[in-house]
Formats: sequence, C-alpha cells, structure tokens
Amino acid sequence: MIRVALSTLSLMLGLAATACAQEDVDTLQDRASDSFHEERAVPENRTEMQLSFAPIVREAAPAVVNVYSRRVVAQRSPFAGDPFFERFFGSQPQQRDVGSLGSGVIVDPSGVIVTNNHVVEGAQELRVVLADRREFDAELLLADERTDLAVLQIQADETLPVLSYNEAGDSEVGDLVLAIGNPFGVGQTVTSGIVSALARTEVGISDYSFFIQTDAAVNPGNSGGALVNMNGELIGINTAIFSRSGGSIGIGFAIPAEMVRSVVNAALNGEDLIRPWLGAKLQPVTNELAQSLGLDRPRGAIVADLWPDGAAEEAGLERGDIIVAVDGVEVNNETGIRFRFATHALGDLARVEVLRDGETREFEVESRPAPGNTTAEPRTVGGRNPFQGARIVELSPAFNEANGLDPFMEGVMIVAVGRRAVTDYYGFQAGDLIVSIAGFEVNDFADFEDAMADQDDARDWPIEIIRRGERHSRVLRL
Repeated sequence: MIRVALSTLSLMLGLAATACAQEDVDTLQDRASDSFHEERAVPENRTEMQLSFAPIVREAAPAVVNVYSRRVVAQRSPFAGDPFFERFFGSQPQQRDVGSLGSGVIVDPSGVIVTNNHVVEGAQELRVVLADRREFDAELLLADERTDLAVLQIQADETLPVLSYNEAGDSEVGDLVLAIGNPFGVGQTVTSGIVSALARTEVGISDYSFFIQTDAAVNPGNSGGALVNMNGELIGINTAIFSRSGGSIGIGFAIPAEMVRSVVNAALNGEDLIRPWLGAKLQPVTNELAQSLGLDRPRGAIVADLWPDGAAEEAGLERGDIIVAVDGVEVNNETGIRFRFATHALGDLARVEVLRDGETREFEVESRPAPGNTTAEPRTVGGRNPFQGARIVELSPAFNEANGLDPFMEGVMIVAVGRRAVTDYYGFQAGDLIVSIAGFEVNDFADFEDAMADQDDARDWPIEIIRRGERHSRVLRL
C-alpha cells in the first residue's frame, strides 16, 4: 500500500511539474510570437498559407516595363584580306543590328525609368513597352557604368504608375520578396523568394558592390527589373545572377534602393553624378588584427591614411580609428563604407561611428567630391627626351576614383604611347607612373617640367617608374 501511495504521489507531482513546464513553454511561445513584427509573421494555419501575392502584384507590376535597345555595329567582311574574293565581293564592312532586352522600373509619374546600364549601353535607339503594351521612345538621361544604373525618360499623355522606394531600408534576411521583369523576352513575369543575404560586397559586378541577394528566380531579361517587398515597395533593381548555365540557380543580386534613389535624383536635377569621397584609405580588419586590437571579432575597417584637409580629417577622424558603422548601419569592409557614403548627396552629413582606444565615438562627416577633375586633360610630351610622344596626366583623387586607381596615388602617369615615338622605342607603357627623373621627384606637372628643363640636352637620363606595383630604375641614353 505504501509503495502504491508513493507511486501515485510521484505521478501526481510529475504531472503537476509537466503542467507547469507546459505553461512556461506556452508563455515563452506567446512572448516569442509577440516579439515578431506583424509584417514578418510566419503562417500559422492552412488558411494563412493559402494567401496570395496577387494584391501586391496588382499594385507593383504596372510600374515595371520592358526596355528594348538597338545599336548598329560594323561586321568585318569574311572576304577581307583575300585579293581574289575582294575583287568580286568587295571588302567593305557590313552593318548589322544588335538588340538588347531588359526591364525597367517607373520611379517618377512623369515617365522617369531606372534600369541597368548594361541594358542600354551603346544603344542608338531605345524603346519602352509598358505593362499595358503601350510603346514609347525613350531618352537616356544618365548612364553610370560604375553602379550599372541608367535613367530613361519617356513622354506620356498621362500620369504613369510608379513604384515607391523602401525609404526605411529595413530589409532583413528571410523577408519575402518578389522579382518582376521580362526573363528571356517571354513577357512580364513574377517570381517569389526571400532575401538570402544583405550587403554582398565580394561579387565584383560594379565598383560600388553592396548587393541584396535573393533566391527569387532572376534570369536574363530580368536585368533592370524590380525587387519588391511585401509592402509593394522597391527595395532593389535586379542586376545580375550567379550561374554556370546562364539560367537561375537561386543566386540573384539587386542594387539597393538607396543607391538607385541617389542616381535617379542626380538625373532629375540635371546634375553630373558626382559621388562623395570620404578622404580616407581603409584597411580590412583580419582575425589576427582583431585579436591584436582587442576586438571580440573582426569588424569594421581601419583608417590607414587620411587625405590632407579631406572630409574625414576635418571631421576629426584619425589614423588607427576603426570605422564600424555609417548612419547606424554596421559596415565590415571598405566597399560597404564607400557604398553607404556614396548614397549621400553632396553637402549632406554622414554619421560615422568609430572605435578609438576601446571607446565608441561618433563623427559627422560632410559629403564632398574628391579633389581634382575626373577627366584630366592629357598633355603630349614634345622635345628631345625619352618621353617624346607620350601622353601624360596629373593624378588626383577624382581622376583616380573615376579610372579605378588608388585615390591616394599622386604623380604623373603615362596614359598613351605614340606609335614609333621615342617613348615607344624605350619601352614605356600606358599606366607607367613616373617617380623621378635624374633624381628629381615628380609629384605633378610642375615637377615634371622642372626636371625636363634641368635635363635639357643631357645624354644620360636616369628614370624611375612604377609599373603594376613594381618600381623600376633605368638609365636611358639618347
């Protein structure tokens, strides 16, 4: 009897404990459920799983268009170079039409459309077809190869539907998204997926790589189309896919709306697209470096150098600072920092958060253009010297940024070598950076001219250059 009583008591205590534990689990589940944002709730029943994306598509799809570009290219005659066939068929190059198909998004009711630069590059004729099949000739307002974005304008007799930007920039990995475009020219198509990753910077598609990655099917023809969230807002412009076959394997990339908006605003204001420049040379934080600096993990980017009187230096940043966030968004490499800074209009203030001596500090950095001209005018070297016939430019941060060079590189660079010129004879190449002439350091055109004047009528010319990162010294004899 005693054993039975004890067993019964144990069972009752176990049931009570189980009930309490279940209440705790239910409480935790309720709290977890409450912590989810209303817009990001997971479907809980069959009815919710049968919900449709149709209302979002009805709102968003009319603002997504097809973009057709056409250009004429010269094709070399197959008989060129053969005297016999040239006599009968000629050797004049033949012309043929080359077409390109992509997508675009109407972002202003006046008919302003954003698409990818590679969709319209080199086009001599542009046509846009709306979702309702109306066709319009399009004018190219702005094309930017470095972001792979282009802005078009069409003239319609009525206000056009638009896709509004996701102003909050609050996309998260796991959010449902729709990709709308014209894959393979089959007509407007909608595919669904999720945001697979944010801030992809190692893709190498453009100079300002900071992509949204999605597994929504994106195929050729989708370029320039819309990536839309569940609020029907534009969060990105689909621009590229990773594929070994040419078709979608679930890895697509979109340019974030923040960058799209800055490029469109420049086009609407009739301005040249001038990107802000931080004025700091940055170094990645490796695991070993993070340990030596006492960081809990590799993050941010170290300020390795500052341009004199540049935006970063005047704001108060110092060498050795670790930039960890821009405008409250965590950044982990130079590409991410450049992207965040480049989305600002000139004159804006960017909030830059840094770690210095173990403390977090915040600075307001003004958005300024890089010093110098993006299109430096080359000079042709004349006279009797080893550089005769070369075309040279004076480097500046603006020129370097525009041409993919180290913005901090200074000096005079050879950009072209005249055929059969003296420079060609001595083996100089485009891209050679002139470091010194006869011991005189060359930092600009004035230094170059002074060194040339000092060597006037000299027979021996000690020259030092940098080619592909390597320093070379030679004594040339005229």
